[in-house]
Amino acid sequence: MQEVMLALLAGLIVGLLFAFLKLPIPAPPVFSGIIGIVGIYLGYQGFTYFWG
Repeated sequence: MQEVMLALLAGLIVGLLFAFLKLPIPAPPVFSGIIGIVGIYLGYQGFTYFWG
């Protein structure tokens, strides 16, 4: 859980920095893009669990 919280904190800091510098966000700009990334992760984990 600590790893998740550190990743979230790092993401928040990077997001704030990018907004401050007026740079485009280094992530999918819409919720469906984020869900796509989650799907890729879950697919990979499922494959390695059942056939890995």
